Amino acid sequence: MASWIIGFVLLLLKMAVVLGVLLLLAAYLVWAERKLLARFQVRYGPNRAGKFGLLQPIADGIKMITKEDLMPDGADRFIFLLAPAVVAFTALLMFAVVPFGEEITLFGQNVPMVISDLNVGLLFIIALSSLGVYGVALGGWASNSKYSLLGGIRGAAQMISYELSLGLSLIPIVMIAGSLSLVDIVKAQQNVWFIFVQPVSFVIFLISAMAESKRIPFDIPEAENELGAGYHMEYSGMRFGLFFIGEYVHMQVLGALTAVFFLGGWQGPFLPAPVWLLIKIVMVALVMIWIRGTLPRLRYDQLMAIGWKVLVPAALINIVITGAVILII
Repeated sequence: MASWIIGFVLLLLKMAVVLGVLLLLAAYLVWAERKLLARFQVRYGPNRAGKFGLLQPIADGIKMITKEDLMPDGADRFIFLLAPAVVAFTALLMFAVVPFGEEITLFGQNVPMVISDLNVGLLFIIALSSLGVYGVALGGWASNSKYSLLGGIRGAAQMISYELSLGLSLIPIVMIAGSLSLVDIVKAQQNVWFIFVQPVSFVIFLISAMAESKRIPFDIPEAENELGAGYHMEYSGMRFGLFFIGEYVHMQVLGALTAVFFLGGWQGPFLPAPVWLLIKIVMVALVMIWIRGTLPRLRYDQLMAIGWKVLVPAALINIVITGAVILII
């Protein structure tokens, strides 16, 4: 009985630590993005709230919490209120299967450095990614606004299209690792990272993941020069903040998954395992920020053509070649 209670307390502790780190990192990724984009464009960026503007995320959080929460006339109240929570919740829940290191000993028990090591962890990630589509589509539909509806429809089409290439890009990784568990996939990279074994899968995954996160150059659902602000245009206050949190947590999710599937996960010399994973997450996030500051937005037809005519065929060909090489070896 005592061991069960200790195990439950340790689970709650792991969840609290992961949630706290994710939300703190999401806040300061916003600061880092504003600073980097400002430097790219020869501006200063946030520099008023605290030294180097480091207190700006706290000021933004207070503003979001205290801002009036508005609802447009004719909106579907229940779905309008639920949609932002769906986006943020699904992004946060993906970290339940992301491993942060190997086992450590606490209170006389071996504690795995993962909230839940599912033997179908990859399927769990893809399922949650699919659920995130509902938050975008329903948020746009429930707002009773033509601009929001167009953004929601665009977002649903884009996310469904790129989910296919994202899932197909990971099949060669599963074939090589022989498991759907994220812990086993990381352990399979002890000798060589999969980015060197599967560079085509890495490129397809990274492009598809950026399209899934709806970031420039794939921010078609919220194209401000066409749709105002897209699917979340009618949201204000903390509900808009939840959409915002979902986007930046999603960046961390994509960084963590890129690290787990292609960059050896927590593995690295000298530093503790969670630190290595955190470094890799931040590196991927900074690359995404760099791309945002470099490339223009794609047209909608270009976006869909890249997904269906380039990435999906390339992923299928890569699966066939990988299977043939495995059979030969």
